[in-house]
Amino acid sequence: MKNTQAFIEANQDRFLAELFELLRIPSISADPAYAGSVRQTAEWVAESLRKAGADHVRLEETAGFPIVYGEKMIDPSAPTILVYGHYDVQPADPLDLWDNPPFDPIVKDGKIFARGACDDKGQVFMHIKAFEAMHASGELTCNVKFMIEGEEEVGSDNLGHFVASNKELLASDVILISDTAIIANDTPSIDVGLRGLSYMEVSVQGPNRDLHSGVYGGAVANPINILCQMIASLHDEFNHITIPGFYDGVLELSAADRAAMAQTPFDLDAYQKDLGIQTVYGEKGYSTIERASIRPTLDVNGIWGGYTGEGAKTVLPSMAFAKISMRLVPNQSSDEITRLFTEHFKSIAPKGVKVTVKAHHGGEAYLMPTDSIAFQAASDALATTFGKEPVPTRGGGSIPIVALFEKELGVKSILMGFGLDTDAIHSPNEHYGLFNFYKGIETIPHFFANLAKLSN
Repeated sequence: MKNTQAFIEANQDRFLAELFELLRIPSISADPAYAGSVRQTAEWVAESLRKAGADHVRLEETAGFPIVYGEKMIDPSAPTILVYGHYDVQPADPLDLWDNPPFDPIVKDGKIFARGACDDKGQVFMHIKAFEAMHASGELTCNVKFMIEGEEEVGSDNLGHFVASNKELLASDVILISDTAIIANDTPSIDVGLRGLSYMEVSVQGPNRDLHSGVYGGAVANPINILCQMIASLHDEFNHITIPGFYDGVLELSAADRAAMAQTPFDLDAYQKDLGIQTVYGEKGYSTIERASIRPTLDVNGIWGGYTGEGAKTVLPSMAFAKISMRLVPNQSSDEITRLFTEHFKSIAPKGVKVTVKAHHGGEAYLMPTDSIAFQAASDALATTFGKEPVPTRGGGSIPIVALFEKELGVKSILMGFGLDTDAIHSPNEHYGLFNFYKGIETIPHFFANLAKLSN
């Protein structure tokens, strides 16, 4: 891969400049006000694939935002890699907590600061540039297909239909995804598992209008108070989730597996310092690494109601709302957890209020075998560029479409991400290290070469 690496080194500045162009487009899929920008981003990504050398590049229309497709088929006998990623990003709020405008990327302390820098524009762009380098140098060893969507941050509602309707188009030997993280820049890792997700929105309605808290306070149920009490009851004193049946079928790791996980490099003091907390918190009987990967969780993602403006307004609100996400582990069904949550949350509502529960989206947990050719190709690629064997880890996040890919296409996914858990994805000041961006571009061609070699 000498020619490929030489091409990468010679074009680093251009790669970064092009990434900045991509990061400047506010492709916020959750906000209809940015619909034009999301589509503009799709068109930009498609043009980038064309310039890199991909064939049959096009926007595949869906009921929502388009999917960018492109391919380069060099040899029917060579393995085919399907690269998946997403070009949409999370909202940038709260804007006042950013040190620089979120869509005006800058490099500071060796890191690219911008919304989408790591999740997932920076990581998707690594694949496009790695492909460009392999194609330009004549060292492309595998067939490659690209499927880059624009709705991952809002649940990928239309991707499943596209995948199910285009199985022949998407036929491949492995799916390669970079939307995850490594342990540290001196400790590479590969995620071999992801948690599933059930995302809910709840509302509590009390009186038919906002009331004066002095005239009615203490005599009428306050929806915010009630909602807080209901949410608090969802965990017991050991931070164990109290929804009946929630843990049914949860895959428990063996003592040997837990002991192996405990060998993962982890600095608790550095973890707490980075987050600005004095101690960790979570389910009793499990370590921090376990709580964030192999255990299911329930968290409030947002809560609101009543008066939240400047100054004081003594109001007893008519309604209160919350958004709640549950991260799930293998053998938990997102549909079943959604049903259990809905039934339980309604059942614990006191008289005097009306509770509504709405399911937004969900997905299943995923486990990847470590004895496959594709995993070995990824492991060897990381060992080559980092000089150290990668550690298999279990990720705490969710990429619901990974389980969908296996169900519809019958293909396993390799989660070879290059971000760091400290990259502040979904938060103000999201960033992505220059080291990680370039290391990804350097590593991906080795995965291609390894897969081609091991497939012979």
